[in-house]
Amino acid sequence: MRSFRSLLAAASAIAFTLQGCAATPADDVAVTTPAVESSGPALWRVADEDTTVYLFGTVHALPEDVQWYRGPVENALTGSDVLVTEIPLSAMKDPASQQIVTSLAGLPAGQSLRAMLSDEQRASYEAALGSLSLPPAAFDRFEPWFAAITLSVLPLIQNGWSPEMGVENVIDQRAGPDKERAALETLGQQMSFFDEMPQDAQVDYLMAVVDQMDQILPMMDRMVDEWAEGDAASLASLMNDNMDDATVAEVLLYNRNANWAEWIDSRLDQPGTVFIAVGAGHLAGTRSVQDYLGQRGIEVTRVQ
Repeated sequence: MRSFRSLLAAASAIAFTLQGCAATPADDVAVTTPAVESSGPALWRVADEDTTVYLFGTVHALPEDVQWYRGPVENALTGSDVLVTEIPLSAMKDPASQQIVTSLAGLPAGQSLRAMLSDEQRASYEAALGSLSLPPAAFDRFEPWFAAITLSVLPLIQNGWSPEMGVENVIDQRAGPDKERAALETLGQQMSFFDEMPQDAQVDYLMAVVDQMDQILPMMDRMVDEWAEGDAASLASLMNDNMDDATVAEVLLYNRNANWAEWIDSRLDQPGTVFIAVGAGHLAGTRSVQDYLGQRGIEVTRVQ
């Protein structure tokens, strides 16, 4: 399942709450990039006569030694009236989040995750759980997508990655308590994108995580390196190229990107300055948020 990288990146947002396809923009999209070398993670700007919207791609968890908050990103956040994220950041601290998880991720009585797997799949899955010091029945009561999400981030946590160092958490702290907050989706909506995937796609996703368990850490290291360098083209190629499951791509990336572009278009009718922080994969490659804005005749300029 070659879409594993994008699924891994998308999954981390939900996991750490508890957390498109080509390398260049489409020709008909008004996206401009300065001829200077980037000095940090990519930042874009949309503006009209009385409204400015910044677009910043995030990584939901980071190692402690990654330094990125400075320069244009810091200035853009400081000068913004409202911070907009994928889901309300308060959801990360809300006890009600656990109820949402239980209602969406739990299997009906009498069903078991391991019963959905073939003998070969079950053997690989149980071996993966053992490598993480988890018992075979650890996720029996959960749907495959939830097991996949959790397994995809446990190697990161065990190697010192932390949601506390994640971009959203840092931005939330730097923004301060007085800045207005808003969100593009609810936690329940975001989780439903996974929950509504067909069962066979969920099992494929789970087995992709299992089969590539030893690649999760180096894969995320590469993603973070490209992100920190502001190399949106390479990040798009790494994360979104070769997504062979059209349904998954539409649900997790493209439909959401189009919805967010519509939100930005509407927000331009209100004066003020907005800082939008969403997963970096949504701002990379074709059918990105920028592409959908371009289709609406809205110019997007690369700031950093």
